[in-house]
Amino acid sequence: MAVNSYETMLIFSVANGEEATQTLVEKFKALVEENGTLESIDAWGERKLAYPINDEPNGYYALYNYTSGPEFPAELERIAKITEGVLRCLVVRK
Repeated sequence: MAVNSYETMLIFSVANGEEATQTLVEKFKALVEENGTLESIDAWGERKLAYPINDEPNGYYALYNYTSGPEFPAELERIAKITEGVLRCLVVRK
């Protein structure tokens, strides 16, 4: 099985409070650990968005670096799109 390096940038909503944001960060950390090898999480914290998403001016940025099989990133993106509190998701193969 081929293993590739990926990085995923997730932007979480800060409207529900810091605790809800941290819960989402941990949820996606666990998901990556179940399906691959997590190398690092770079939490950028709350930042102003370039343009409002869902009428929200700020978002919480978290960058996940990991290795996994080629089928997992698409599944991660699918889960991010249906998870409430995720504003944006971008998966890049290194």
